[in-house]
Amino acid sequence: MADEQQKRKIQVKFDSDQEAGVYSNAISVHLKKNEVVMDFGYIIPNVDPTTIKVVSRINVTHETAESFLKVLSNAVLDWKNKQKKA
Repeated sequence: MADEQQKRKIQVKFDSDQEAGVYSNAISVHLKKNEVVMDFGYIIPNVDPTTIKVVSRINVTHETAESFLKVLSNAVLDWKNKQKKA
């Protein structure tokens, strides 16, 4: 049964206004009882005091946050290993 689940294909679709993505160079994470809230932002240059414009807020369950952490960690490690070989 696990093999069947691994073979299942998943198709991801984006609305046309989301395909380009949004640039973010700052993140803030807030933990609540039933969810994790991640605010992605952009540090506005040459502004005093330092100002961050939030460009996206993502709310996920704790389980989804743990899964995201694993996926992100593996992706970064894969990228680092490829950089070492280049």
